Amino acid sequence: MHLQWSEILWLETMLPVLALGCWALLRKRAVRAGGRALQFLARNASTRTPPWHRFVAPALLFGVLALLIVAAARPSAMLTLPTRQQTLILAMDISGSMEAPDVAPSRIAAAQQAAKAFAARLPRHVRVGVVAYADDAQLVQPPTARRNDVMAAIDRLQPQQGTAIGRGILVALAAVFPGENLDAQDALARTRKPARSLGGEGRRTAPEGLAAVPPGSYSAAAIVLLTDGQNTAGPEPVEAAQLAAKHGVKVYTVGFGTKEGVVMGDGVNIVVRLDEDALKQVAELTRGEYFHADSGTELDRVYAGLHSKLVMEMQDMEVTSLFTAGAAALLLLATAISVWKNQGM
Repeated sequence: MHLQWSEILWLETMLPVLALGCWALLRKRAVRAGGRALQFLARNASTRTPPWHRFVAPALLFGVLALLIVAAARPSAMLTLPTRQQTLILAMDISGSMEAPDVAPSRIAAAQQAAKAFAARLPRHVRVGVVAYADDAQLVQPPTARRNDVMAAIDRLQPQQGTAIGRGILVALAAVFPGENLDAQDALARTRKPARSLGGEGRRTAPEGLAAVPPGSYSAAAIVLLTDGQNTAGPEPVEAAQLAAKHGVKVYTVGFGTKEGVVMGDGVNIVVRLDEDALKQVAELTRGEYFHADSGTELDRVYAGLHSKLVMEMQDMEVTSLFTAGAAALLLLATAISVWKNQGM
């Protein structure tokens, strides 16, 4: 926990002085009261009320003051809270190498099964979209809360030729921001333009047409991209990731299957080289995370871990209200005790 205005805590040092002053004042009044004080003590003795009970309510009031001072310092703490995620795009590789049987019954079948289980576990308010990419990419299921439509879209995926990872990221990004009419080539052309100076060296603006935000700051949507190979068509993945980063959208990348080598598929050798470096760069640029799975079981574990990251996250939140609520509770308790004492109960 950290305090945004820690300087005010010096007031806490005044509480012991205030408590000592109150105690001395009560002692002075008791001495002046004389017989009345003796009668009061006798009444306490007759009701068997311990003397320390008289100090419970004042002690609670000092607790109220202490909590209010801490609340005034505006404390903040890292808390695990539900995310505000509203949209999740599954970008899935359907290249020819996904037919390889090194992951039973095949890579694409295992990926489909894991993706459906992952979508089914997501909270109902999260809309899920599906992007499929081979030599090009297309949105096969716009974001929807209807899980049956998502499952059907995943089941329809069929392997094709090519692996356009960058294009898959761009189509997924366009699904997150449908109102922006995000054209891939035009958007990438803008990202390649030199940034204009803003009053001096080293200060740059975002590319024209983009409302740049800090990478990973857009909390309403995320992209989960799965591939078993390397980019063979379309824009480079890192270039597409730069555009996603400027929109603040996190891209979680999943490398699936053999990292490099040759696998058998339909009686022919398929060269598969997983470009982990590019996937790691994509995740790093967008403040996402990279995972690798070489089996269906490991892919299920990856998606299970992603579920916890996307549903719950650590957030730095001001907790002033918690200390204020605690002070209010102590104040109510002190009031109840005072009323109880005054009624002689």
